[in-house]
Amino acid sequence: MAVYTEVTDDELNAFIAQYDLGAVLSCKGIAEGVENSNFLLVTERGPFILTLYEKRTRREDLPFFLGLMEHLADKGIACPLPVQGTDGLALRELAGRPAVIVTFLAGMWPRRITPHHCAELGTALARLHLAVADFRMERPNALSLDGWKDLAGKCAPRADEVARDLRATLEAELAALEANWPAGLPSGVIHADLFPDNVFFRGDGLSGLIDFYFACNDFLAYDIAICMNAWCFEVDGSFNATKARMLLTSYQKVRPLSPAELAALPWLCRGSALRFLLTRLYDWLNHPPGAFVRPKDPLEYLRKLRFHQTVRGLGDYALDDGGSYQV
Repeated sequence: MAVYTEVTDDELNAFIAQYDLGAVLSCKGIAEGVENSNFLLVTERGPFILTLYEKRTRREDLPFFLGLMEHLADKGIACPLPVQGTDGLALRELAGRPAVIVTFLAGMWPRRITPHHCAELGTALARLHLAVADFRMERPNALSLDGWKDLAGKCAPRADEVARDLRATLEAELAALEANWPAGLPSGVIHADLFPDNVFFRGDGLSGLIDFYFACNDFLAYDIAICMNAWCFEVDGSFNATKARMLLTSYQKVRPLSPAELAALPWLCRGSALRFLLTRLYDWLNHPPGAFVRPKDPLEYLRKLRFHQTVRGLGDYALDDGGSYQV
């Protein structure tokens, strides 16, 4: 979350008049994340989240995102629910941007990740994957192999400004992934961005999931790989096998992974690491002036990628080996 578009008082009051939420008591920008402009909106009816969708979020994708949240909420998954105006519509426009109000989800994201958090995450992720089995809308993953190639091409001329020989590293990794990317794995809608700041806890229990604006159709196990990269590395860059084991074990109690999915995890982790390396690198090189948020460090994911490049099987993660993995 972040703030890129400012909203005047007059614009906000005219916008809120289209809802049955009472008067605005406060509206404060949220300066986390990198994608859209977000505000903590408090009205006479309580707290809500107001989101203005910036240029990277395609308007034509918004019905998918909003429909997904409604579907998940109906299935008992704790997530924000789009709020409809008095005309029955949730999606409208504010300050020249598509905008929506969603319900406020109580809880805080964990600043210090423990194995228990990873176990709770595994259960919630598996439940999400089961809940979307009958969701009929689809959205292809624009940030898979073809998207990575496009981003790498845009970043290539300046990549070596960020790290020595980074351009060559990206080219070599893209070639390896293109040659070894798995096929035929169980697929469906994935969250695709389930970082710790998108998972809320109250006490020891997971209270909900937020920020579904990268959700798309892809391998379900790719979602696990994204979570392994986001949750199972320590600040010093070391891989925490206990956290990964808790994540996978809890996930499989709800949705068992096939041998093919387990065997593919090292390649999926490499792909996930490259995906976030590239998007962070692009943002680092193209940081918009005046934004209230600092772009995230792409080198964090370069270090994770280099770790995964040393892996030859799940045993190298100190996990049970689910099959062969050769490079």
